[in-house]
Amino acid sequence: MEGKNILIVDDDVDILNAAKMILKRHFQKVDIEKNPAKIPFLLNNFEFDLILLDMNFSRDVNTGDEGFYWLDFILDQKPTQNVILFTAFGDIEMAVRAIKNGARDFILKPWQNDKLLETLGAVFSKNDTKTEPIEEEPKSLIIGESDQMKEVLALINQVAATDANILLLGENGTGKDLIAKEIHRISDRSQKPFVHADLGAVSETLFESELFGHSKGAFTDAREERKGRFQEADKGTLFLDEIGNVPLTLQNKLLFALQNRTVVKVGTNTPVGFDARLICATNEAIYERVAEKTFRQDLLFRINTIEINLPPLRDRGSDILLLATHFLEIYNQKYNRKIKGLSAGLQKKLMAYPWPGNVRELQHVIERAVIITQKPQLSEEDFNIRKPAGSEVFPVETMQIDELEKQLIIKTLKKFNGNITEASKEMGISRQALYRRIEKFNL
Repeated sequence: MEGKNILIVDDDVDILNAAKMILKRHFQKVDIEKNPAKIPFLLNNFEFDLILLDMNFSRDVNTGDEGFYWLDFILDQKPTQNVILFTAFGDIEMAVRAIKNGARDFILKPWQNDKLLETLGAVFSKNDTKTEPIEEEPKSLIIGESDQMKEVLALINQVAATDANILLLGENGTGKDLIAKEIHRISDRSQKPFVHADLGAVSETLFESELFGHSKGAFTDAREERKGRFQEADKGTLFLDEIGNVPLTLQNKLLFALQNRTVVKVGTNTPVGFDARLICATNEAIYERVAEKTFRQDLLFRINTIEINLPPLRDRGSDILLLATHFLEIYNQKYNRKIKGLSAGLQKKLMAYPWPGNVRELQHVIERAVIITQKPQLSEEDFNIRKPAGSEVFPVETMQIDELEKQLIIKTLKKFNGNITEASKEMGISRQALYRRIEKFNL
């Protein structure tokens, strides 16, 4: 396990400290986190060889459902991520469910130190025989032969060798992160860092620290000097994901850094230069945001020297089956299955479905099908695809776009009893975007 990084997520500080004390002698780096809500940020900004994940975070709750939720979230974001679940309230049924859901193993607390180390080490022994994850392969990261994707790939090949700022536009799940990595891979900066900063997961209070860095003692918990994302990406590529979510109050600071190619660390007054190729991405209607004056026009001009629009999966024709086969190969290997292809009926169903969650949704349903099927070939019965938001027919009194949008928002909020997080997921937009529409329609 030498040279490996591990993340431990548990709400019990004593458990975290005990595990860290044991594992720090065996891992290169041991990170601990008591708040599972920080998992999205950690996944987007750091690489972990293994995640040790508790299954219960709420007081007096021991169902394990929270652990399974975060396991699904982690593997949805990073399908090849190694995750081991551990809990004080476990049984055989829960262990089997954990493995079926994609966990590498299942550990009961309190653990025996030797058994803990043996279980963790076994994960890496198994991984020695696996192929490398897709993003580490020397080949192209992009799967697609449709005319729409050929146009995208042609544009990528044309601009990758330049240092032009690029803005990627497209719905959630269309693969903007993969496109950014592909641009970096074929650019002259490919041997330098590719740094991913998810601006949608960075709080306003930590925005400057995360992007620009901070000096030791700059604020509480600033125990050591830290480089920000801009400096980490020096000579390489900086990918600012979900840039449409940056609050207006912080956009001027971001613009200043991009214009001057310098950052000022929190706690200092000294500008520090950086040399990074900038790629930004958003699923927001960014030009509407500019018209609404919630996104600075000068910042938009700065980040979109080249603009690339990614087509939704429903418009990519035969790419749907190409991707489905690609994901089938991945999950056959991951779960040691030998499923041979897709039935004709299933292919027809996949082609007819509108895929509101795009490539990410297709990847998820293929993984689920591989896990649950008992047949040698995937068929229609293996899929439980949810209807997209707004696909149900509901009465409207107008054909005005704004009024239709308002009715859809009201309907979705009612469905989830006003839960903004669930409603935004259902509609395929960010929480911030839903908040803006609620304010727009005075709901």
